Amino acid sequence: MTPALGPKLADFELIESRADLDSLAHELMSKKVLAFDTEADSFYHYFDKTCLVQVATRQQIYLIDPLAIGGPKELSPLAPIFASPDIRVIFHAAEYDIFVLKRDCSFEFRNIFDTMICAQMLGYPSVGLASIAERHFGVHLPKEQQRSDWSARPLSAKQQSYAASDVLYLIELQEILIKELRAAKRYSWAKEEFEALCGRRWPDREFDELGYLKIKGARRLSKTSLSILKELYAMRDARAREMDRPAFKVLGNRTLLEIAEQAPDKRDDLGQIKGITDLIQRRMGRDLMAAVRAGKKTEHGPIPKTTARTGRRRLDRQGDKRLAALKSWRVEKAQELTLDPGVLCPNSSLEAIAFFDPKTKTDAAKIDELKGWFVREFASEVIKVNTTANAD
Repeated sequence: MTPALGPKLADFELIESRADLDSLAHELMSKKVLAFDTEADSFYHYFDKTCLVQVATRQQIYLIDPLAIGGPKELSPLAPIFASPDIRVIFHAAEYDIFVLKRDCSFEFRNIFDTMICAQMLGYPSVGLASIAERHFGVHLPKEQQRSDWSARPLSAKQQSYAASDVLYLIELQEILIKELRAAKRYSWAKEEFEALCGRRWPDREFDELGYLKIKGARRLSKTSLSILKELYAMRDARAREMDRPAFKVLGNRTLLEIAEQAPDKRDDLGQIKGITDLIQRRMGRDLMAAVRAGKKTEHGPIPKTTARTGRRRLDRQGDKRLAALKSWRVEKAQELTLDPGVLCPNSSLEAIAFFDPKTKTDAAKIDELKGWFVREFASEVIKVNTTANAD
């Protein structure tokens, strides 16, 4: 257990003006390593946004408030920091942070380090920041603000302390993890994952017209009830946009499903359905019944096949044999390496190997689902597994 040597939890400064942010960004450009985190408000708003950016140097923590400055677009002074190949930017579970910062601020990233990816590569039993901090520093990080409303102002003392704690240990932690990764000869694996995250692009948010089919229980509904569910799902999304609230806070999936199943004829019948309160009746009763009537007028057609196995390839009998053999290999190899099987080779990658049946490392390298480190380290083994399965 290593004692923490960096800034103390109380050592944080609020940045609430563009002038202070400009000054801070200028100072940060002289650093070689920085720790970052973000807080957004997706649990409270349909149109979520970056509400706070935390940054730690080896001496100090800063809480940057984009809402006080004028919105996430005003974080632009940070752009050169994230784009610099000479400044290591540390996150824990970087994917969401990078997603919101690219979306809200159009930032580009060149040199990131993700402590969660490192923990996964090392086979840690738990890869949450609180667990890792306890493992290495013997501290208990606060958790009670995880679902806080980060768009509310002023930020409470507890919110500020929680936000600061998320970056407090990251710089020291990355030093420990680098040593462990090098000892395990997996540092190059992690660096490839970091590079992939830097270059990742996300599509613009669009309404998922087939999202209603993902609701648990939807596929067992009658065609009429499924048509009603489709209308209810679209209506709920429209209301969520109008109210700027997450769709699940407007009306739960289970309630949508029950309305679709019962297909009420009168507005008063809605009151018998679990989750429909008097308030919802008053505010949404008319829209709910309109959706039910619209659904009853049309019978749902065949469920699109793509929703049953999205992104997955259809294998022939020989391909299924290869896939079964590859899964057995993955179990044994993951145990040998003390890695989660999904970290070693996700199901989508196994299926791609079974589908394409590569004969050489060069063939394997052409498979988009396979990462470079996996091809280098394990392509020969999976090719052998496929060859044996094909011969059986």
